Amino acid sequence: MKIRVLGCSGGIGAGLHSTSLLIDDDILIDAGTGVNELSLDEMVRIRHIFLSHTHLDHIACLPLMVDSIFAHIKQPVVIHAQQHTIDVLQQHIFNWAIWPDFASLPSGNSPVMCYAPLEGGESVALEGRVFEAVAVNHIVPTIAFRIASGERSFAFSGDTTTNQAFWRALNAHDALDLLFVEVAFSNEQLALSEMARHYCPLKLAEDISQLKHRPEIFLTHNKPGLEEKILAESLAAMPDRQLSLLEGGMVFTL
Repeated sequence: MKIRVLGCSGGIGAGLHSTSLLIDDDILIDAGTGVNELSLDEMVRIRHIFLSHTHLDHIACLPLMVDSIFAHIKQPVVIHAQQHTIDVLQQHIFNWAIWPDFASLPSGNSPVMCYAPLEGGESVALEGRVFEAVAVNHIVPTIAFRIASGERSFAFSGDTTTNQAFWRALNAHDALDLLFVEVAFSNEQLALSEMARHYCPLKLAEDISQLKHRPEIFLTHNKPGLEEKILAESLAAMPDRQLSLLEGGMVFTL
């Protein structure tokens, strides 16, 4: 299983793109502005997109991507998401006012995209890769993912703050090789992180003590300009963990 980081920032700017991960060459986790790193040929190969939640930094490129590949695919791209996320996409994005409804184009019998509801606690198996959804604690309904291929696995927290469900789900398995976990704010922004339901280093340190596994840990979704501060505070708060910043362009093989 190959994981390519298209975008992982908590904002945008020169060299910064919002969340999107490419799994092998046919699956996306989230569709933030990182999708812009893909060529047209690479976008055409995408068959499945797993969405963690509805916030714009995680869905911004979905409408543009399906429009770009419209004339080049013969099977619909499957959007795996919570029913809440699907409802929001249908009501507020693919509603003919903001963007065409590509779930009915070019026809209802042959659309460019279709929806597959996926709730926390459910799993989807795709050609030897198993995607397990875990409901986490964010300001809108959100799911994290644990992805396994054979005996190797990694997890992506999505946007979240203090919760037990994510860590309990990871501990339910025998191993975890790689963890991408969000840390959006620095410690001095604790009140803001609690209001927005994002981790800061102190809050993550409290929660990660629950994790029995010792994976490589990469911090993602940092607000632009705070990356080094967040890393320094995280290293101080979690000295027994192997921590690095996640960066766009990184590639992992499990």
